[in-house]
Amino acid sequence: MTLAIIGGTGLTQIENIVIQSRETLETPYGAPSAAYQIADWQGQKVIFLARHGAPHRIPPHKVNYRANVWGLKQLGASRIIGVAAVGGVSQDAAPARIVIPDQIIDYTYGREHTYFADDLEHVTHIDFTEPYHPETRAQIITAAAAIGLDAKIGGVYACTQGPRLETAAEIKRLIQDGATVVGMTGMPEAALTRELELPYANLSVVANWGAGLTPGEITMAEIERNLQTGMQNAIRLLEQIVLGAS
Repeated sequence: MTLAIIGGTGLTQIENIVIQSRETLETPYGAPSAAYQIADWQGQKVIFLARHGAPHRIPPHKVNYRANVWGLKQLGASRIIGVAAVGGVSQDAAPARIVIPDQIIDYTYGREHTYFADDLEHVTHIDFTEPYHPETRAQIITAAAAIGLDAKIGGVYACTQGPRLETAAEIKRLIQDGATVVGMTGMPEAALTRELELPYANLSVVANWGAGLTPGEITMAEIERNLQTGMQNAIRLLEQIVLGAS
């Protein structure tokens, strides 16, 4: 079993893995965001990819999701955990907390969102009732319990277009729609992994409250402060997942 980790904002590298090689691939869908890091972590092979590039320079709506996921399949990934920085929408998704969602709502537009678009012999549909792989989610949940991490289990990831943050009115709409967190990279990543039959789950790190839920503007200083704590916990959680697989 080879675990692949897609790192989002605040997780462009993992310090305590031993990088064995860097693979730069070309795919039928263009170039991935960065070179894939093939590494050893606690005696287990892992593949790490910085979703926004290294350095962090690709905005959410410009990420080549199709190339990123295709490359992971090509390199032999057997399961994927997508780590993402998000805004908290529900009251139990406070800044710096980790959320392990079980549902997603896609508000994005104009993204290359499927492999089943051109030169088809027949139209292909995928079942997306449960967008995240249950067993991979269960591994994350078990690991969180093992390290005593107060993660929120379950919730709805609302994926917006970006790169701007949402308005206060948009956050009110997301609350009405039942969202727990709001991010910009959860789709089409989750659907593409399903199309390639790659088990995938999301690990969301809350960076800030959604617009209008607290007084004043959302600042990058606030986001960076919460991500520092949240991503440290995310790395602890990922390490426990790797240990659990050994």
